[in-house]
Formats: sequence, C-alpha cells, structure tokens
Amino acid sequence: MSKKEQNHSIKQVLTQLVLNVFEQNGNQQLNYKQVSAKLNILDPQDKLVILEILKDEAFKQSLKEVSPGKFQLLELKTFIEGKVDMTNDGSAFIVTDDEDETDIFVAPRKLRNALNGDWVKVYVYGKSKGKRKEGEVIEIIKRAKMEFTGIVKLSERFAFFVPDDRKMLHDIFIPLNELNGAKNGEKAVAQITDWPVEAKNPVGRIKDVLGKQGENDTEMNAILAEYGFPLSFPAEVEHEANAISDIITPQEIAKRRDFRDTLTFTIDPFDAKDFDDAISFKYLDNGHYEVGVHIADVSHYIIPDSALDKEAYERGTSVYLVDRVIPMLPERLSNGLCSLRPKEDKLCFSAVFELDEDAYIINEWFGKTVIHSDRRFTYEEVQEIIEAQDGEYAKEILTLNKLAYKLRGRKFKNGAISFETTEVKFKLDEAGKPIGVYVKERKDAHKLIEDFMLLANRKVAEYVATLGKGKNKYTFVYRSHDSPKQESLANFALFAARFGYKINTKSDKETARSLNFLMEDVEGKKEQNVLTSLAIRSMAKAIYTTKKTSHYGLAFDYYTHFTSPIRRYPDVMSHRLLQHYLHHGQSANAEHYELMCVHSSQMEKKAADAERASVKYKQAEYLKEQVGNTFAGIISGVTEWGMYVEIIENKCEGMIRLRDISDDFYTLDEKNYAIIGQRKKKIYQLGDEVKIRVKTVDLTKKQIDFTLVQD
Repeated sequence: MSKKEQNHSIKQVLTQLVLNVFEQNGNQQLNYKQVSAKLNILDPQDKLVILEILKDEAFKQSLKEVSPGKFQLLELKTFIEGKVDMTNDGSAFIVTDDEDETDIFVAPRKLRNALNGDWVKVYVYGKSKGKRKEGEVIEIIKRAKMEFTGIVKLSERFAFFVPDDRKMLHDIFIPLNELNGAKNGEKAVAQITDWPVEAKNPVGRIKDVLGKQGENDTEMNAILAEYGFPLSFPAEVEHEANAISDIITPQEIAKRRDFRDTLTFTIDPFDAKDFDDAISFKYLDNGHYEVGVHIADVSHYIIPDSALDKEAYERGTSVYLVDRVIPMLPERLSNGLCSLRPKEDKLCFSAVFELDEDAYIINEWFGKTVIHSDRRFTYEEVQEIIEAQDGEYAKEILTLNKLAYKLRGRKFKNGAISFETTEVKFKLDEAGKPIGVYVKERKDAHKLIEDFMLLANRKVAEYVATLGKGKNKYTFVYRSHDSPKQESLANFALFAARFGYKINTKSDKETARSLNFLMEDVEGKKEQNVLTSLAIRSMAKAIYTTKKTSHYGLAFDYYTHFTSPIRRYPDVMSHRLLQHYLHHGQSANAEHYELMCVHSSQMEKKAADAERASVKYKQAEYLKEQVGNTFAGIISGVTEWGMYVEIIENKCEGMIRLRDISDDFYTLDEKNYAIIGQRKKKIYQLGDEVKIRVKTVDLTKKQIDFTLVQD
C-alpha cells in the first residue's frame, strides 16, 4: 500500500471514530479539542487532523458548524443497516427493513467491495432538502453469498472467472494452483477466498467444475449452484438415510389407527416418483362419508437435529427445474420409505373427516396411521373416469369429485380468489433440448386432490389455533397471505378497466368476487396471462410465520402446510408440532420457530427463482432455432429501456429494446403501463397484440431479443 493510500485509510478510520463520538453524545455541541479528548488524542498535529475531519463532515452536511469551531450532528440517525441492491452501472441502493426509511444511494467508489444482497452498515450523509439520501458503506456485516457460477478464462500466468450474475460486477482472480482441473471456457463454481484492501478484484478458487458451456446438465447444475442449492447430499446424510430400517414393526402399527382395509389410492402426475399424499374413502352406515387425507409420516423417520434433519432444513424445499427434481430428502426417503407406493404398508400422519352430502364436516380426527394404497392413479386416468363416469372405483371417485365441487363452491362464496395461470411445459429430447412447447391443463382430477389437501391444511391449522387464545395460544407454523395494498389493487383495477373488466375494491369479499369473474371471463383469451400475472403481482406474497394466521387468497381464517413433508420442510415442522400438541405438550418456543419460518420463506423464494431461471433458459434454447422467424405476441411488461412480449403460440418471452424501434423516440408512461412515441404519439400498451421477429438469443444470459415488425 502506498503512503497516500495508507493516510487515506487512517483518515477513514478516524472519520468513523469522530462520527461515533457525535452519535454517542446525542445533540451535544463539540469542538475539535473536546472530540480529541474523548478519543484520547494528545498530539497537536493529530488534533489538527480531527479539526480537518470536522470541517470536511460539515461540508458533506453530516455535521453542522453551529458556531465557529463548534459542531453538532446534523441528523441523529447517521448510521443505518440494510441490504445492497446493485444497479447495472456499479452504484447501489441500500434497502432497510424500515418501511418509512428511503433507500440510500451509494456511488460505486463508496461501496467498499460490498456485493449485491450483502447486509451492510452505511454512513448516511446529511442532505439538503429535496436531495436523495446518499452514503457510503463502512462495514460489510454479512455477505449474501461467496460462491458464483460463471466461465473460467485462462492465460499462461493467471486465470480469471467471469460470473454469470449480472449484478456481480467484479471478475474473480483465480491463482493457477486453485483451478481444480478447470479448463478455459468451462462453466464452474468459484468461491471468493480473499479480497485484499488495495485489490480491485477478489481472489478465489474453483470449487466445482460443472462442464462444457451450453450442455443441458451443465446449465441446470449452474442454475442450482447460482441459487445456493447443493448438487448432491453429504455422505453423512446419505449414510443416515440408508441406515433407516424399512421394516414396520407390529409394535409401531399398534400405536396407530389402521386404515389398511379401507379403500385408499394416490392421484399424481404420470411422471411422479414421490407420492406424499393419499385419499381413503368409506361409505358410513348413517349415509355420510369418511374421507381420509393421508400424508407421508416423514417426521417418524427424520429425528430432530440429525444430519438428515439439518440438511432438509437448510434446503427448505425440493426444487423443480424444467427437466429434473432436486429433492429435499435423499432418494431412499423421498422415493422409497416415505413414498406412498401402491400395494405397500406405509406410515402416515392423517386428517380424517366425516362429511355429509353437502361436504359439511360432522367429525374430524388427526393422528398417526398405517395405510395400504390399493391403486396408483395418474391425473389423466382419474379425469377419464370423471368424464366417462365409468372405470375402476368410479363410484367412489365420482362421489369424491361431487364433495370437492361443494368444498370449492363454498370457498369461492367465502371470498377465495381463483388464479388459473397458464403453465407451460417443454417437450425435451434425450439430451434435454426443447423440441416443443405445450400448455398444461388443470382439470377436475387436479382440483379434486387440491380441494381435499386444502381441507386438511385448513382444519389442522384451525385445530391448533383454537387450542388456546391470547397469551395462551400455541405456537404453530402458519401459511399466511396478507390482503393486498389498496394502491396496488387500485392500479390493477384501472388497467383491467381498459379491457372492459370492472374490479370492485370496496371490500375484500367484493374484490375477490370481481377478480373471480375476471379470471373466469379471460380464460382462453389472449390477455389471460397478462391480466392474471398482473393481478398476482398486485397481491401480497404468501409466507410462513408463527404470527399471522389468515390467508387472503383462500379466504381461510387459519391455514398451514401439512400435506407435502417430502418436499417442504415447513410441513415437517407442522407435523412435529401437531403431534406434540395431540400428546398434550406445552406450547413450543415461538421465537425459535419464527426464525425457521423466515428461513423456509427465503428458501421457497430461491427455489421459485431457480425454477424460473430454468424455464427462461429453455425458452432461450427453444428460440435459438427460431432466430429470424416472426410471431404474434402480447406485450407483457414495459420498462424504461424496452417492452417485454410473450409469444402467443409458445408463451416464450423476450424484449424489444426501445433503441430498436426506429419510427420514433419512445419513452415510458409508467402510470399507464405503456410506451409512447414523442412525435407521432403512437402508444404500445400492456396487453396489446404485436408482431415480432426473433432477433438474437444469448443462452449465457438467458436473454431473448425481439424486433418489432411494423405494418
């Protein structure tokens, strides 16, 4: 480090100490001698440096010179903590947890090597009225991540690693002895190991070599690594899973309610490997029906704080990429011990209901069971039985479907919202390359299972929530969904009105009713996806929490996730807590479970982001063969640099950049979800149909560019 850099670094530290003095002394006015005394600075030359710092900070408006030589903190809240939200130009905004606090702008040179997503401490400058708040990072409290996916660039004497993440603006220097066998141009995972103070780039090592760029396995594994999901299970976890006995002892069966002689079946996608829920059905002598919702008893096999349990908690969820599932649990459990395969005895945790003709609950029971599935159905097989009204167990399936319709009707009458989004699936060849696109339909068979799963989730949550009230309430893991903010809803209502749809926002029930009318009305129309996705964006996000209980979207006062413990860790938590309370246990530690809920919500979001990234990659790969071809599309988003268009035929989305529209100069009209030509006043608005040509496809960036084909 040069002497000049050393002096600058010392002055930065001193500035921090000086400002700390003012922070600790509240509104007190201090001169440079008083500040020096509080810092135990005796040398006259050093005291003059303190005076210089005071003058500098007064100029920056973090301090105010109230009288000659006397300084005071301009704003008491000079230091804040928040998350780095990096922009493409290398500057950043610091986002705090305080909703009333505006984001703090930090210039590139004042980021102090902070990276996107890092939790940092920022010194906020005093600001003049009307100016945005600015600051500089003084401490990196917690790194968001230290591992990145990208491409290895090799030369004779050194190597660099170019991250895929567009918000990671620094290449990573890799010493040649840290390449781990990586070759030039290969895709890999790099880990930052050091970032010297004077260095522009961090130093790292290659942790995993993913393979040749563009190959399906390489790219899918890169997506998993990018979002922090491990590519395999640790040996200790696999060993623990393999050591679990598959024998169900008579002693274990004796502790459980036996459903092995009751008709039971599973209904799943044709390619499913793990079956975590089954339905049992029985006609009762009083004319009612007994319906059992049987869920794999994962908590029986996974002991709290074991290696298996810790790994499942860290992952939080299974991840469903376009061509594969990355399970939360090792295959021995997810596809074996816990999977409710036909013709095998299996341990379950069940919610059993006695229902009358109108699907009203007469009795309910929760507890551990043993089942024996008679049949494994696919959704397509059950749909065929429903439509033909004939087939194996047709009478029972048709009765279940009739009950499901009644449960569904009541749910919507109570204010639930039906968001039927179009789910796109890819047809892949043996190498994983997309050769076709199709839309997955949701029919009565899917809804039948969904309605009984919703019933189990709701009633389990309701049972625990009503065990105690106020200070005596029992800690539980709820799936919470807040009502939308009025501003978001009002904006959506204005947009929907342009298509002739009226949204009534007077009350939650009226809003839900009009949204359902809208969803019904747009089904199959070109604007369906745009309006549905915009409606979903105007809603709050569902989270796991011990604090809130209601679910706005489903119109349930209490709701939890109980029915998928093979693929979601919060369901495992729900099982453990319910079992504890059924045995009259005391309320669990709310703070401990809340932290687990926060982690689960974060991992759920990461999994959803990874899934979206895999879809975007496959869309780009599919359109790579279509460059130069024209398609009809719908404008699905507008930004200041372009408009997103979704191709009607295959639902692939790309961008038309404003600079590529040559007939005028276009600008964004954010309020009206439109871009407007400044001379000719031509308007392109969200939901408009346009003709596009596929211009370029960048697989590395998962980026598709279109050009507008004008009439």
